[in-house]
Amino acid sequence: MPGADEKADHQLFAQIVARHIHVTDTSKAADTWLAETARFAWKVKLFTRIDLDLKQQLREAAELEAIKVFANNLKDLLLAAPAGPKATLGLDPGIRTGVKVAVVDTTGKLVATETIYPHPPRNQWDTSIATIAKLIKQYQVELVSIGNGTGSRETDQLVADLMKQHKDLKFNKITVSEAGASVYSASELASQEFPGIDVSLRGAVSIARRLQDPLAELVKIEPKSIGVGQYQHDVNQIQLARGLDAVVEDCVNAVGVDVNTASAALLKQVSGISNTISHNIVAFRDEQGAFKNRKQLKKVPRLGAKAYEQAAGFLRIMQGDNPLDASSVHPEAYPVIEDIVKKTGTPINKLIGKSNVLRHLNPTDYTNENFGLPTVTDILQELEKPGRDPRPEFKSVTFKAGIEKITDLKEGMRLEGVVTNVANFGAFVDIGVHQDGLVHISHLADVFVKDPREVVKTGDMVNVKVIDIDVARKRIALSMKKDAPVGEQVHLKADNAPPRKAHKPKPPVETPQSSMADAFAKALKK
Repeated sequence: MPGADEKADHQLFAQIVARHIHVTDTSKAADTWLAETARFAWKVKLFTRIDLDLKQQLREAAELEAIKVFANNLKDLLLAAPAGPKATLGLDPGIRTGVKVAVVDTTGKLVATETIYPHPPRNQWDTSIATIAKLIKQYQVELVSIGNGTGSRETDQLVADLMKQHKDLKFNKITVSEAGASVYSASELASQEFPGIDVSLRGAVSIARRLQDPLAELVKIEPKSIGVGQYQHDVNQIQLARGLDAVVEDCVNAVGVDVNTASAALLKQVSGISNTISHNIVAFRDEQGAFKNRKQLKKVPRLGAKAYEQAAGFLRIMQGDNPLDASSVHPEAYPVIEDIVKKTGTPINKLIGKSNVLRHLNPTDYTNENFGLPTVTDILQELEKPGRDPRPEFKSVTFKAGIEKITDLKEGMRLEGVVTNVANFGAFVDIGVHQDGLVHISHLADVFVKDPREVVKTGDMVNVKVIDIDVARKRIALSMKKDAPVGEQVHLKADNAPPRKAHKPKPPVETPQSSMADAFAKALKK
């Protein structure tokens, strides 16, 4: 049943409609019918349409915000720091089904796979350590990448024991998000890449590779499956896909792609490169050998002048014939650099990376009708740091020893963690207990925070304090404040909002009012 206020509002709106169409009560027989008509017009026609329109507008605004949050989180994840070209051993944890092991070399090529059973019911702990140690020695592994799924902490302890028993092995262990790894392992792309490898082992390959280069590996997974969104299944899926695809393309273009090592999945994310062209590039590379310069790209089937114009600046050729091909300078801008070389008398190989020379050049001296001051300035900056990677330096988080499940936590503990997701109400942090904790927006800082992304982003390493634990509901409340009180329920409470001025309650009015009624009445007065 509608409340008294709602009934009064409907009555008020019906009266406004009646006045607008000049219906008055003159005690005539038709007046009652006209008043009823005005009520019907409001309740059935106007109110229903306004109600639907407002709800639709609010839903569209909420969906756009949710897509924006997902896109921002995806961007942070794609632009996470890469560990670089190092031999890596990936571990996809499992309890009953065993831990899947995959070793990739410095280029990401799969060189070995195994399945070990260190956990119950088989408990082959020592055998598993010996197997991993053998692989690390054989392939000179520098990094061990451990997925953060079920059995992650137990597997992390296995690697820790390995490090104690084999101190001669020099490697680092890092826990990474395995979100989407299972989706990739069962995908058509994975079956084409590893046709003879069991589906369960493909996930371990993805876990190893995403430590080497998160961007190159995550582009193989449908963005929606990475799981860093907010209400991602409730929003318009077409708009979501379009927004996320744009983010992936922007990230790939910002970093650039080594055309001699990139997969077709990564190449097709470059502006101007279609799925067909990306496969043609890989096929051309396999048949003719590594590209020596960007001009060779024009020989790739289906890669026409327009596609080349769009893509060339984002495609890198390392150690090729022309050092400029390893930079983000577009071939169309090479004449500018040739002019610089001619006027300064400095060879191109002695110009690139020489800050002391480049910073003394006046950009206006090299502008013309085709290249303005902003373009020349960008070219000089690129020459100073050619092929610069916008991604941060690689760092790893170390989870606290002995803290493996939610029951190990105690209020007041200080822990290291990594941000796994950022929402409008706060940030979720992996602290190594198989259940992410929530740092509510009110506990992200000692000052008022309007947008959580002003403080943290996905992939950030943070220091948090445990302030509340609900084991039954599997909820962990964390804080990044310096002196956060423990035992405080913060999941729905925003205690760092700016103070509001006290105000006196308004005296009651005879005619029922609401913001909607007031706005409607003002609109009719215009």
